[in-house]
Amino acid sequence: MTTNHEGAARPDALLPSWQDTPARQAIVDYVERAVQEGGAQYVPPSERIAVFDNDGTLWCEKPMPVELGFILEQLAEMAERDSSLHTQQPWQAARDQDYAWLGDVITKHYHGDDRDLKVLLDGILQTFADMNVDTYAEIAERFLRTTEHPTLGRLLRECTYLPMVELLHYLEAYGFTTYIASGGDRDFMRAITEEVYGIPAERIIGSSAGLRYRDDDTGGSVVYQAKMDGFDDGPMKPVRIWSRTGRRPVVAGGNSNGDVPMLNYTGRPTCPGLRLLILHDDEDREFSYTAGAEASLEQARTDDWTVVSIKNDWATVFAD
Repeated sequence: MTTNHEGAARPDALLPSWQDTPARQAIVDYVERAVQEGGAQYVPPSERIAVFDNDGTLWCEKPMPVELGFILEQLAEMAERDSSLHTQQPWQAARDQDYAWLGDVITKHYHGDDRDLKVLLDGILQTFADMNVDTYAEIAERFLRTTEHPTLGRLLRECTYLPMVELLHYLEAYGFTTYIASGGDRDFMRAITEEVYGIPAERIIGSSAGLRYRDDDTGGSVVYQAKMDGFDDGPMKPVRIWSRTGRRPVVAGGNSNGDVPMLNYTGRPTCPGLRLLILHDDEDREFSYTAGAEASLEQARTDDWTVVSIKNDWATVFAD
C-alpha cells in the first residue's frame, strides 16, 4: 500500500462503509491537513502514529470482550480438573457461563472498582502459568477461528467492525503507522490481528503476563509466569505506547473511560490530534450501551473529540 498521499485512492473509495457525516468528514479533513507538505499542520511520515483500542473500538465487546470467552473456556477446563475451584471466582463464573459476572468486571473497572478485576487476573495468571507462548498462540487462534459469537450469528473473528478496518487501511495509505493499544491480552490479539486488520504482531501493545526462558534440548522456549508484566489500560496506555513507539500519537481511537488518557495524550500544540470515540448506540445491528464510557463521552463533548455513532455514521457494521 502506498505511503504517498498523492498516489492513494480517493477517500470515498477507501471508506465505503462510512456514511457521509461530520464524523467521516473530520477524519478526511484531518488526514488531508496532516499530509499536506508545507501546511501548518503537516506531520512527517515518521511521526504519523495512529493508535487504537481493540475491544469495542475495532471489534465487538458485548456481551463480554472476545478474550473473556477464551479465558472462560480455559478456566472451565481448569475447574474440571480441580473440584476445589468450583465455588471460587473466576472459575465458578466460567463453569456456570456467568457472562454477567465477567462483563461486570470490566464495567466496574471503568468505574474505578478493580476488586473483581484483581480476582479475574489472578485466576488467569494461574491458568496460563508455565504454558509455552507458542501453545498459547495455537489455542487462541483455534478459538477465534471456530467459536461463534453468542448472539450475532457469526464467528468471533468476523465480529470486527468493517468501517474501522477501512479506516486502518485508509490511514496506512496516507503514510500512518497503525498500532493497537488495548487492555486486552497482547498475545491473544496477535493470533489474528494481521489477518483481520493488517496489523502485524510487533505493532500490538496490550496487557501481558511476565515471561521467562526455559532451556531444553530443542533450543528452549518462552513460557508465561504467574505474574503480570503490565496491564495496558487507563494511564498505562500512554506509557506503553511511548515505550513501544518512542513518539506521541497523532491519531487515536477508543470507546471507554479507560481510553481517556490515551486520547488526551494524542496530538501536540503544533498538530492537534484526531481523537475518535466510538459510541455504541445501535441495538439493531450491534449493541446499545454507555456503561463504562460516561467519562469519555463527557470529555468528548467538552474537548470537541470526534464521536463516531455506530447508528448514524456507519452504513455497515460487519462485513458480510
